[in-house]
Amino acid sequence: MAAQRRVLVMGGQRSGKSRYAEELVTARGGSPVYVATGIAGDGEMTERIAAHQARRGPAWRTVEETIALGEAIARESGEGFPILVDCLTLWVANLLAADADVGAALDRLCEALAEAPGDITLVSGEVGLGVIPDNALARRYADALGLVNQRVAAVVDRVVLVAAGLPLVLKSEPMLGEVSI
Repeated sequence: MAAQRRVLVMGGQRSGKSRYAEELVTARGGSPVYVATGIAGDGEMTERIAAHQARRGPAWRTVEETIALGEAIARESGEGFPILVDCLTLWVANLLAADADVGAALDRLCEALAEAPGDITLVSGEVGLGVIPDNALARRYADALGLVNQRVAAVVDRVVLVAAGLPLVLKSEPMLGEVSI
């Protein structure tokens, strides 16, 4: 059995993080599964989703899950079915909008990441590099996403920050069969 890999790919808006994550998943081979957390709430978001779908092509199977992400990973993960979750940023927004327990959902996600049999790559925005938001809801969102990113980064094997389309590895734990230099 091949070593399993958990990767978190982070970056700002239009940084190239999704494209980079798609390339990672495609390079693993198998039948990729795209777990989409976004909701096409307006025309611009519909266009973004369509562009992502066109770039991925027909080899990808898409699963839409806006809230129960841990459950979707547990259900969809398997050897030869690498998963791409895009993205934690929208997932946290969905949880807050649904007045769901972010901590409990994060616990389920981290459990699923630990137990799932297949490779999993997660995409998340990095919203903590800008100014402190001027309203309570935006601060609550930035705080929640920051905690989600920290917890997920702690349980994955590799964390990559993408800026201007360039990946910068922040964490890299050698996997079985890899050589650490």
